[in-house]
Amino acid sequence: MKATVINYRGGKRTQKVNQFILSPEKSKNKEEASKLLGKKVEWTTPAGKKLVGEVTRIHGNSGAVVARFEKGLPGQALGTAIEIQA
Repeated sequence: MKATVINYRGGKRTQKVNQFILSPEKSKNKEEASKLLGKKVEWTTPAGKKLVGEVTRIHGNSGAVVARFEKGLPGQALGTAIEIQA
């Protein structure tokens, strides 16, 4: 399943650089997003390297999820496509 990297997860003055908010294309509410918990996510760099993370929780009511990566993604990942493994 495809998703889009929306932003870093953070608060008013903090930013979690290894956690990202993702917007899956087929998830429109909390119930659909909860089915994605525990799934692996994979982002491919322009050079072809694959960075792997995991969906850890839902984010809000509109179907967004939070994915945690080992070291995080570069800033160039914002707004790009990411693959959620089925």
